[in-house]
This record gives sequence, C-alpha cells and structure tokens, in this order.
Amino acid sequence: MKNPSFEFTRAITRRPAASIVNGLRAEDTGTPDLENMLDAHAAYVAALKSTGAEVIELPPLSAFPDAVFVEDTALCLPEGAILMRPGAPSRLGEVAEMAPALRDCYDEVREIKGHGFVEGGDILVTGREILVGRSARTDAAGVAELAEIAGEWGHKLREVFTPAGVLHFKTDCSLMDAETILSTRRLDASGCFEGYRVLHTAEGEEAAANAIRFNNLVLFAAGFPRTADMLAREGFDVVEIDNTECAKLDGGMSCLSLRF
Repeated sequence: MKNPSFEFTRAITRRPAASIVNGLRAEDTGTPDLENMLDAHAAYVAALKSTGAEVIELPPLSAFPDAVFVEDTALCLPEGAILMRPGAPSRLGEVAEMAPALRDCYDEVREIKGHGFVEGGDILVTGREILVGRSARTDAAGVAELAEIAGEWGHKLREVFTPAGVLHFKTDCSLMDAETILSTRRLDASGCFEGYRVLHTAEGEEAAANAIRFNNLVLFAAGFPRTADMLAREGFDVVEIDNTECAKLDGGMSCLSLRF
C-alpha cells in the first residue's frame, strides 16, 4: 500500500514563462535567467519521471509570472484536490488556470471560497496529519476553512506558526519519510515537530530545508553539501537540482510540482 505523503504516481508541473523576471521576491538578489531556469526545470521533471511517475507538464502562463510555482495553487490528497486562495493578490488568477488540470485527474475538487487565504507552500502532509503554517500568505480564516474540508475527508489538520521573516512554512522544512522531517533549527525550536524524528540542516545551509521526497528520491537544491551528505548517510537517495534561479524568487523544490 502506498504512503500518500511521499509515494506518488503523478505530478503536475508548469514550464516557466519569460515573464518570470517579474516574479515576486522578498528581496532583490538578481533577475532570474530564463534559459538557466528552463534547464533546471527540465532536470527537475526528468527526476520526477525517473521514479516511474507520470508528469503532466502544463504550458507557460505569461500573465502570471509566478505560475511555475504550482504547489501554492492546490492541496492534493487521496480523496480529492482542494484549490487554494493565495495570499499574494497577483497570484489569485493562477488557481483558475490550474483547476481544469486537477478536474481531469480527480473526481472531487473542492475550493477555498471564503475571505481567508492559504497557499500550498504552507502545508506539510505527514504520515499522520496535515500541518499548516500561518504566514504572511496563509491566515487563520484560510486554515480554518481548509481544516473543515480536510476533516470531511478524515484528515486531522494542525495549525502551526512560521518564523518571522520566513515566506512559507515549507521554506524551512520538508518531509523525508512518514515520520522524518528535515528542518531548520529555528523552525524546529518552535516545537511544531514534537513526536517526529527531525533532521537539521547544516549551519549556514538553511535554504536546503525545502526539498521533496518523491517515491524513492529526495529532490534537493544543489549547493548545500553538508546537508546532502547527512541525508545520504541517513540512507536517502538524494538528487541535486540547480535551484539558483528559483531561489531569486523565494522558490524551492516543493514549489515546482503538485504531487499525488
């Protein structure tokens, strides 16, 4: 039996558009290079496919510079998909663009309809619960509506809090297996992972925390050798992907796909 928190048969990605240079960012660390991003994105898709999964590759959306970061638009669960309501106004339209692809894959697609906001980057599905981090992009009302929908499908949801200055909850953590979480020390210090096995990113490599376990692989941002070595010693099969361009837009490994 598959573990729905990290064993998947399908993923959805979207190729970056030339408008990516206008993507949102907390601070300006340089303009993303489209060609480099396309190369890295192709390597990312190839890694997903190498596990035997089907990858649905959606075309670029020039009207939405951040649309490559598909994870924020939905939460995919075994019972159905839930369309999110992004907290960044410029990203609200991405959800309607994603909806048809999800309706092709799922019999049931629900949506956040209230006045609250919630983004997929703030949601970590573990082997036992759904953790949702309150952040600048996810508020109490959004979490409450999501908890109601997920609860109807039998999922337990727990609200946690993202450290100040951190964009999304999963900027600082990722699932390695049903009971193991890779986390920065600052996030783990909040106590949100009590009862889990927690592996810490190496000092100075906090940006490595956003990885994804996808079937037998861990897709991991290149350039963080001590954390990569630690994961390898722990028995994980790490595939390093160049994240240089996505990082300029506060993006990481989990942001680039919906997995189900």
